[in-house]
Amino acid sequence: MEEKKGEDVKIIDIEGVSVIADYFVLASASNANQTQALVDNVEEKLFKAGYECHQKEGSMSSTWVLMDYGDVIVHVFSKEDRLFYDLERIWRDGKIVESVDEL
Repeated sequence: MEEKKGEDVKIIDIEGVSVIADYFVLASASNANQTQALVDNVEEKLFKAGYECHQKEGSMSSTWVLMDYGDVIVHVFSKEDRLFYDLERIWRDGKIVESVDEL
C-alpha cells in the first residue's frame, strides 16, 4: 500500500480479541483517486497471491472502503473518517504488527 502512497498503514492482530477476522489492515488516502489506486493495488496483489475478496463495501467515491478477505479485513479511509471512527482505539486490545514478516 505504501507504494501507492497509502498513509499511516497499520496492521492490527485481532485474532485473540474477535472472531470476525484475524487481522485488520488500515490505510489512509488523501483523495478519491488515491482510494481507488489503493483498493486496486490490494485487490491485484491479493488475487495474485490466491486470496478472494468475499465482500467489498463502499464505493471508490466514498470516504471508507472495506474489503473482506475472510481472516483479513482491509480498510481504506479518508484521513477524516479514520480519525472519526478511530478503529485503532476500538481494537486497542489487538496487537500492532510492525512488519508483514510477523504474520
